[in-house]
Amino acid sequence: MSRPTHDYAAIEVPSAGVPLPVDGGPVTRPQPELIEQLKRVSTATASATMHRFGIRHTFIQGPLPRTPGAKVVGPAVTLAFMPQREDVFSGAAQEGAEKRGALWAVFETVESGDVLVIQAFASRYTGCVGEMLTTYFKGRGGAGIVVDGCVRDWPNIQQIGVPLWTVGFTPNYASQAELFPWGLNVPVNISNVLVLPGDAIIAEGGGGGGGAPPQGGRRGRPPPRHPARGGVVRRQKAARG
Repeated sequence: MSRPTHDYAAIEVPSAGVPLPVDGGPVTRPQPELIEQLKRVSTATASATMHRFGIRHTFIQGPLPRTPGAKVVGPAVTLAFMPQREDVFSGAAQEGAEKRGALWAVFETVESGDVLVIQAFASRYTGCVGEMLTTYFKGRGGAGIVVDGCVRDWPNIQQIGVPLWTVGFTPNYASQAELFPWGLNVPVNISNVLVLPGDAIIAEGGGGGGGAPPQGGRRGRPPPRHPARGGVVRRQKAARG
């Protein structure tokens, strides 16, 4: 009995028909007064206070400070990378498709003081942003970037002066490896911590490359300092009446 033969090369895989980028819409940001109050709160204090509120998973492990001594506090705008799948998006399209997708679109939503938070599954191969987009981010007034993954052009990014938290560095561009920019201002998973667009982000960096990873928080009242540092607590109580 002869085996059936198939010309698999002639079979065309249909497109998945997923409209990209996925856009979560306008970001609802905290009041500026809340952001100013949170600038007096450390990541450790914020994490402990949120834990007392019953919100236990807010401290982001993974991305490390690359700007010694920097601290940023601001609303989150988010960028989600997802694994490539050839019937949805292929790296063969490369940077031309990136400019029409979430990677460039998210920067158009950045407002002064925002913190860009990027989901990239701690990938060591995908360069989520580089010198050009970091420069544009600074020009729009962005405060800092938290990447659960890598960036490219690191020597040049250092000269731009945008505080950065990242897992590492790579020469690759955004769709060159296994991920691609999927959505903007959508919920993201950063080291198993859920970050929502508009969440208040507190990120610190110590000297010599040490310091605290970022802290994501809800958009409610600010966490008070420890009672021993009662000046801030009293001011917050007075503000709430």
